[in-house]
This record gives sequence, structure tokens and C-alpha cells, in this order.
Amino acid sequence: MKSTLLNILLPLLITAAFAREGKAQPAQQNLNISFLLDLSDRIDPKKNPDLYQRDLGYIKSIETAFVNHVKGKKMMLLNDQMQVFFDPIPKIPNINLLSQQLKVSFNPKTSKKDILSVDNSYTQISAKIYQHTIKYGHYVGSDIWKFFKNNVQDYCIKDQHRNILIILTDGYMYHQDSKFLDNGKSSYITPAFIQAKKLTSADYRAIIKKNNLGFIPATGNLQNLEVIVLGINPSKQSPYEEDIIKQYWTDWFKAMKVKKYYLKTADLPANLAPVLQEIISGGNKS
Repeated sequence: MKSTLLNILLPLLITAAFAREGKAQPAQQNLNISFLLDLSDRIDPKKNPDLYQRDLGYIKSIETAFVNHVKGKKMMLLNDQMQVFFDPIPKIPNINLLSQQLKVSFNPKTSKKDILSVDNSYTQISAKIYQHTIKYGHYVGSDIWKFFKNNVQDYCIKDQHRNILIILTDGYMYHQDSKFLDNGKSSYITPAFIQAKKLTSADYRAIIKKNNLGFIPATGNLQNLEVIVLGINPSKQSPYEEDIIKQYWTDWFKAMKVKKYYLKTADLPANLAPVLQEIISGGNKS
């Protein structure tokens, strides 16, 4: 009788133990990482000597975190991707080919060689885009507002994935084709705009509230999207410039119901690398 009871209970105990272990170690999420590159004259070496190299450093940090995530998963569970977007498309040779090379997707049929090749090629291909843009001097700008309005839902959000959009920009938003005003709110912000709105003192929040200032929401229902704004580089005209830029972005993301967002000021890639890798790994809860 005791032997029979033990034979019944033992499988149940083993099953319960595995169930507890499964709950303690949840399956890793599928990552869907997108970059939106601001290829405006902010990357011109004459204007900002080392800025494009910093961008490449940020891209490398994200790519490394992505590859580490993929390496940490069982091959049969791979369902991860990473891509780069521009708006508008830069006027440089072979941009479509270069863009295709920056779209990487991993699934159970992916070889380890393909995974390792991303480490070797991703930053190099990104560098070609920056170098060609600088060489030809066609700074088409970046229409971030329109990208959110027309493309972010289709391009950057995928079911059953953790969707992360990284925007490499100085924090200002402006494009001649998307310059709108609506009851105080705007689709752009520039140093001149900040000065014109008298956002130059410690009471900038009160001025923003009184005049209904901020970005016009470009879309909504972005509960499945996380956004990292990298490289915020405020003008030195006012000690509050950085705070104002971050307030605009914060209010904008909240209005569009972005799930989670991070606003990072320009810094050496070596300093930001551990922060970015922690965000991508899911360890950053802020």
C-alpha cells in the first residue's frame, strides 16, 4: 500500500517541482529592436566633431546587448529581430542594400555563424551610412514626428515581442515637411522656438502648462512600445534647455501611451554602454 501511494505521489511531487522552477525562471522575451537615425546636420563633423562616432558607439552597445540576448536563448526558441529606419531616406548610394543588411532576424533555423556575424558587421554597415551622408553633405534631416504618425505602428511593433525603438537624435525635433501648430502644441521644437516661447527660466513648467505647450500627439495606443531617446544635446543658451527638451518628450510619450521610455543625454558610449545593456536585458525598471 505504501509503495503504491509512493508511486502515485512521487510523479506529482516531481511535476510540482518543475512547475515551481518554471515560474521562477520565466521564458526570455522575443526582442524586436528598431533604430530611427537622425541624419540631420547634427552629425556634420564641422558642427559636432565626434558626434557620429558616439552614435556608432551607442549602436554597438545596443547590438551587443541584442546578440547577448540571442546567445542566451535556446535555438528552438529564437524569434528576435533588429532593424534600422530613416525618415526621410538619405540620399546616398546603395541605401536600400545597406538598409537590408541592417535588418537581421533570428529563428530556430538560424546558424550560430549568422548570429556571430552580426557582431562583426552591424556597426561597420551603420558607419558606411554615416560616412556617406557626411561625404555627400545631403543632410535630409529627420522627420521623427511623421515617422510616429505614419510608420511606428507598422514598422516597430510586433505581436508577442518586446518592442523597443531607439531614436538617435539631439532631442530637438524639426523637419520642414512636418511643421504644424495646434492650439499651442507643435510638431517641432528648436532652440529658437524655446527662446520665442520664453522657456528660459526655472518656471518653464508653469509656462508650458499656461500656454498648452508641447508636441502634438502623432498617434496613440503605443502600450506595446518602449522608446529610448539617445544623444540629447541641448543648446547652451539656457541652463534649463535640457529640462525643457525632456519635458516635451515626456509629455509626448505619455500622450501617446508609450509603455516605457528613457531619455538619455549625450555622453561617452563607454559610460552609457552598461546602462543601455541593462535596459535591453530588462534589468532597468525605471
